Amino acid sequence: MTGWYPERTPDRSAKAVIAVTILALLLVAAVPVALLAAVILMAFGHVVGGLALFGGSVLAAAIAVPLAGMSGLRHLRKLVSRVTRLDASPYAEPERRHYDNVVELDRSEYTEIS
Repeated sequence: MTGWYPERTPDRSAKAVIAVTILALLLVAAVPVALLAAVILMAFGHVVGGLALFGGSVLAAAIAVPLAGMSGLRHLRKLVSRVTRLDASPYAEPERRHYDNVVELDRSEYTEIS
C-alpha cells in the first residue's frame, strides 16, 4: 500500500510555484474568452470597454507567465543545489585547507602497502 511520506509532500515554496503556475495557465486560457467578450462588448457599442477588457487580460497573462517561469527556475535551482554543487565538477579535487600541525607529503614520499 502506498502512502504519502513527509519527504514526498511539497514544501511551502513548491506549493507557491504550483499556485503561480496554475494562475498563469488560467490567465493564458482566459485570453481567448476575454477576446470574445471584448468583441461582444464592441458590437454593442462599448469599444473602450472591450479594448480595456482584452488589453487587461493580455497584460495580466503577460505578467503572470514570466513570474511563474522565474519562480519555477529559482525553485529548480534550489532543488538541484541540494543534490549537487553547481560550481564544481564531481571529479575536482577538494579544496585544500592548510593546518598548522599537519605534515604534507609529496607523491614521491608515499609508500604503497601491498
